[in-house]
Amino acid sequence: MEWRRCTGLPSPPPDAGPPPAGIRCATVAVPLDYAEPSGETIGIAVIRVPATGGGPRAGSLLMNFGGPGGEGVGTLAQSAGEYRNLNTRYDLIGFDPRGVGRSAPVTCVDGRQMDRLAARDSTPDDAAEEKALADDAESYVRECQARSGRLLPHVGTAGAARDMDMIRRAVGDAKLHYFGVSYGTWLGGSYAHQHPGDVGRAVLDGAVDTRLTGADLALQQAAAFQRALGAFGTACAALGRRSCPLGRDGTEVAASTGRILAGLDRAPLPAGGRRRLTESLGTSGVAAALYSRRAWPVLAQGLVDASKRRDGTLLRVLADLQNGRREDGTYSNLAAAHTAISCADGTDRYTTADVRRLLPRFRAASPVFGAAMAWGLLRCTGWPYKGDDTARDVSAPSAAPILVVGTTGDPATPYAWAPRLTEALGGRATLLTLNGEGHGAYDTGDACVRRVVDAYLLDGRVPAAGAACGPPPRRPAPPSSAP
Repeated sequence: MEWRRCTGLPSPPPDAGPPPAGIRCATVAVPLDYAEPSGETIGIAVIRVPATGGGPRAGSLLMNFGGPGGEGVGTLAQSAGEYRNLNTRYDLIGFDPRGVGRSAPVTCVDGRQMDRLAARDSTPDDAAEEKALADDAESYVRECQARSGRLLPHVGTAGAARDMDMIRRAVGDAKLHYFGVSYGTWLGGSYAHQHPGDVGRAVLDGAVDTRLTGADLALQQAAAFQRALGAFGTACAALGRRSCPLGRDGTEVAASTGRILAGLDRAPLPAGGRRRLTESLGTSGVAAALYSRRAWPVLAQGLVDASKRRDGTLLRVLADLQNGRREDGTYSNLAAAHTAISCADGTDRYTTADVRRLLPRFRAASPVFGAAMAWGLLRCTGWPYKGDDTARDVSAPSAAPILVVGTTGDPATPYAWAPRLTEALGGRATLLTLNGEGHGAYDTGDACVRRVVDAYLLDGRVPAAGAACGPPPRRPAPPSSAP
């Protein structure tokens, strides 16, 4: 492996300062199919931000920021400053997992087709709309097969975890130190299961319960997004009607949001240039903003713009971020890789009849997000490969202590998944809880979480069982007794 200057990296956000000094990129050659280790190889793109000093070097910290389908090379280039304390003693290493970004990317459709698919009606109201949605799903699968057929059987999480060990060897580390967020927790758990003796210090933040079926995972996510919408609504309503004319409390704001999105099904809004904000794009935009409290003011303004000014631009911008759409109309391969990896990692294949049967449960769990997430179960229908459940096993009882982190108000990885992943890992896995909002506890900036995680990664201090950060969750007051 040869480190070289990086090219084509995205620029850090305006408030993030200059790019890290000494940043370098490389490619690690790995087998396309580990069952044939001497056969065809693919390149895994990696990026390194060298340790800045401030103590004995701890080694490399391999990072995955989520997905499946999220790019690690570009994300680390943009966000390295968020991990500056860890960077004092670790080389930060990001990578694009197989099938993603610069690592033998899966491709399915072009930008124009993606624009249409992202904006299409994802909550059909009649048989004709159901057929149109199912036809689109089948067509998308055919395009993936036509453009990326040789890759599709080999992009699963189990293979990506084996690639991580190849990266560990390439950088010369005896143990794999790891920081995984969201889907990265599944990837890290798969690595620990495969290579328990090679686990160094590992943080799994925003945990995934890998044992769930596709339907149960989506159902629990729908409920978590609805809860997060209510939390946003409570914060919004507290600002008063002048700043938040959407309702007097969280329930009213959530209901107003649902009405705004439903209205887009009948009448999409102008959203900049020739773009229109459809119900699907609006729902994606709202969901995107619920990932972080820092985006809540933008969401509030976007909803006010849509309802009062009939302008969908801000919600459309949020949707574009969620969908991986660039300003020039091209897309990252986030959607294609997400589908390919998800379908490779499981054998669940749902039909239109299955979705119809499940719809009442999804709508009950989330009046706003439930229907769209139920119909999203069709993404692997007709997938040309059976899929493999191997990566669902993350048991690693003999591994070194692993720190699992969960946030009580996480919309994308519901908090209940964190203790379940801790239990599934077994052994000395330990849970840290953040009582708060947002996806990924470390990225909320909570000082307590950062202190505990940094102490573990930098000094090996494992928190006590039951450790928690943030204010304790509110409990209903007991009923008062009559005088």
